[in-house]
Amino acid sequence: MSAENPYREIAFNGLWQNNPGLVQLLGLCPLMAITTNAINGLGLGLATLATLVITNLLISLLRPFIREEIRIPAFVLIIASTVTAIELLIHAYFSELYAVLGIFIPLIVTNCIIIGRAEAYAAKNPPKYAWLDGLMMGLGFALVLIALGAIREFLAQGTLLSQAHLMFGEAARSLTLHISDDFKGLLLAALPPGAFISLGFLVAGKNYIDQRRARRAQQAATLKPAGEAA
Repeated sequence: MSAENPYREIAFNGLWQNNPGLVQLLGLCPLMAITTNAINGLGLGLATLATLVITNLLISLLRPFIREEIRIPAFVLIIASTVTAIELLIHAYFSELYAVLGIFIPLIVTNCIIIGRAEAYAAKNPPKYAWLDGLMMGLGFALVLIALGAIREFLAQGTLLSQAHLMFGEAARSLTLHISDDFKGLLLAALPPGAFISLGFLVAGKNYIDQRRARRAQQAATLKPAGEAA
């Protein structure tokens, strides 16, 4: 971790450089199954984000008291308790969204991102960094869920933000955007193969941007000595 600006490094790592959905390719089950529209991706993304922030913070705070031999069961217990509390809150306040997301909310317990950040980061770093790591990793994953859901919804239904009322109330029905009443939609986008193809394009886009940035940095490094010599 950079000593100059660790917060910036954590943010960049979670949102881009080590994004769970685009780089680590973790949590692919919900990524493929639930992202039939943007609102589903937003709902599950926020639930995952909240879980990461809370569990990272708790594990970092409790790490001096957790014995090495039982750390994994302890982490799982903390994660399961957090997910259960979040599930109950979603069930109480967003019952229709809860019905749509179904089993994928409790399955957050088994998401490799959660236990991975607990073991790789929260258990080794102080709370002031651990909660931010959870926030940025969760936000990076949520953005991929939303983007993938928006792409599939747009191609399959010709809409954006359909079912927004599930999260934002009846007044949000007017937020739905329609391309055209004549749009037939692409069935493939609504099916699992469409999810894999869409994710592949997102990963390819990120890799292309990274390669361009690397080439520009290499060119700048090559030109700098020549400029200094002149």
